[in-house]
Amino acid sequence: MKSMQSLAKIPHQSYLVNSIIGRNSLRFFATATKDDDELIEVPDKPPSFAEEEFEEPKPESFFNKSGLLVQHRKFLHNEKPYTEPHSWIHLTEKYQRKQIGRYGLASGVDPRICFPTKKDLEAQKRYEQVAFPYTLQELIAKSKNEEKLAKEQIQKREEEITKKLEKLEQWKADLNAKVAKKEADALAAKQRKERLVEEVRRHFGFKVDPRDERFKEMLEQKEKEDRKKQKEAKRKAKEEKMMAKLISKPAGKGIVKDDSVKQN
Repeated sequence: MKSMQSLAKIPHQSYLVNSIIGRNSLRFFATATKDDDELIEVPDKPPSFAEEEFEEPKPESFFNKSGLLVQHRKFLHNEKPYTEPHSWIHLTEKYQRKQIGRYGLASGVDPRICFPTKKDLEAQKRYEQVAFPYTLQELIAKSKNEEKLAKEQIQKREEEITKKLEKLEQWKADLNAKVAKKEADALAAKQRKERLVEEVRRHFGFKVDPRDERFKEMLEQKEKEDRKKQKEAKRKAKEEKMMAKLISKPAGKGIVKDDSVKQN
């Protein structure tokens, strides 16, 4: 009997144990009274065990082998994690819309929260009037105008580049001539300096140190004379150029006619 009672303490086997005990108890009481003086009555019902002898059911945390929190396990099984709000975030409109979008009516949120109110529509309208002041047709016309101006600027720039490329060879020639003239002038100045130094040496008739004061004075005097000669040569060249222009000018052009002479 003790072994049967120990089996009866297991909750999930209580029904099976009660059935076994009921059958065995009837058999025992029917066979154990052959040699006894008094007849033992067989009970009509099998003996029942007290509720205190059974173990209490295990809590849900006993079967939670993952160690997750309750809200996390619910979220994992696609269930609403919180039945009551635990933070101010749970009371916001954004969170409640997210809950009804994920769990539907099981979230317990009123579906009307997903639709904007009249106040929200008015605020959105005012925002769009400030953020997007132009209509669709105006935006299209503005875009076409900007595209047209951009194409005109590109075309103008390409024409300028083409014109400059046409003048590129002339610019190269002018630059080379300018560089050559500069080099020629430098070479001429160097040769003139050497010529003046040689004239000073011939003036003294012997080799003189260029650092000597007499040499410096004579060289300076020679340079002044040479500058006068160059200036005079430039003046003569200019006069000859002007005379050539006057000679090549057509006859009668530039002469003032006197009407009084004709009348006489």
